[in-house]
Amino acid sequence: MSGNIQLLADTLERAKSEDRAALIAYLPAGFPTVDGGIDAVKAVIAGGADVVEIGLPHSDPVLDGPVIQTADGIALRGGVKIADVMRTVRVAHEETGPGPGHDVLEPIDRYGVERFTAELAEAGGAGCILPDLPVQESALWREHAEKHGLATVFVVAPSSKDERLATITAAGSGFVYAASLMGVTGTRESVGAQAQDLVRRTRATTGLPVCVGLGVSNAVQAKEVAVFADGVIVGSAFVQRLLDAPDAAAGLDAVRALAGELAEGVRRDRANN
Repeated sequence: MSGNIQLLADTLERAKSEDRAALIAYLPAGFPTVDGGIDAVKAVIAGGADVVEIGLPHSDPVLDGPVIQTADGIALRGGVKIADVMRTVRVAHEETGPGPGHDVLEPIDRYGVERFTAELAEAGGAGCILPDLPVQESALWREHAEKHGLATVFVVAPSSKDERLATITAAGSGFVYAASLMGVTGTRESVGAQAQDLVRRTRATTGLPVCVGLGVSNAVQAKEVAVFADGVIVGSAFVQRLLDAPDAAAGLDAVRALAGELAEGVRRDRANN
């Protein structure tokens, strides 16, 4: 491996060497403002996030539930541009090392895959999670991603058959995003027993780390997932804290505190199991 993808691999390996899962936080660029979003990135890193996914707001998201859709709408009305996404990625890289962007393909196609991948790598990004990119149509993206040392992270779901899992993981790099349940992002009362089985079946097809997202919102759930996953991905819970905050400072305090609770969860669980 080369480029920023190696730094991502090192981060996940370091968490494993500490007998814990990595905490991966998701935040959309431009929310609540571009500068406010950058401050939120700094806050979750200060709280204990190992990796930060930066979302590219889009009017027709594939995997995002109502909470993140609300944040995306605020960002889009605020005029967020891809240049702002790159600026946010650059700050995340400077603060904690590279993380993957969480993007949808349509705006990237319009922007140009070669241009986007080159700028993402230059900004310090480690790769992209593209939930709307079918593996069989991913050759062009993967060609440019590999050229710039970027990971292509595919999403697997509980409905994925074993043969399909093998196809997806063979094409992916960086890590595998395992959706804990069917549906879109959002907080849940329970992460679901399906997630552990999905991780087990996915690991049978690849040596890549398997990170679980969708539904994790508190330290108890992070602890549960950290038993069997290499990484715990949390997005909607962070965004909801920002939406609920009475002002910007309170929002930053809230996401910093949540990151600290989740980081303690993934560490405590790995140590005690």
